[in-house]
Amino acid sequence: MKKLFIVALLVVGMTSFAQEKEARPERAQMEQLTPDQRNQLQLKKMTLELDLNASQQKEMSTIIAEQSIKREAKMAERKATKDSAKKQPTSDELFAKKSQMLDEQIVMKKRIKKILSADQYKKWDEMKGNKHHGMKKRMMHHKNKKPVETGNKK
Repeated sequence: MKKLFIVALLVVGMTSFAQEKEARPERAQMEQLTPDQRNQLQLKKMTLELDLNASQQKEMSTIIAEQSIKREAKMAERKATKDSAKKQPTSDELFAKKSQMLDEQIVMKKRIKKILSADQYKKWDEMKGNKHHGMKKRMMHHKNKKPVETGNKK
């Protein structure tokens, strides 16, 4: 009886683990692409959604490539600091990091505003907002995944 129970637990655990992996097949596919391929796909998607002309495509391609390089560097830096030390950043370090991130976003917004027409910029800003909202929603869903409690609390 104990063996049967253990086997049942293993089967349930393995199937739930397998389902979690399958939930994001697109992410696994994107990780297989080279950074240049990801940049090209992002540019093509933006071209379709915003109807970019050739000169806009060229300028946006440069911006996308720069963002990609920065993102890869920050990911490597985070991974290195995560592995080396588990200390919490001070409030000053946190402030400096967030301030720098916001400054970079302001500069990026200005650059993109120069490239796109007013209608394109409005549409880009809406797309960006929708993407941010979707990420926030997924993060909240992920954080709120807790085991269901059974029984009465008094």
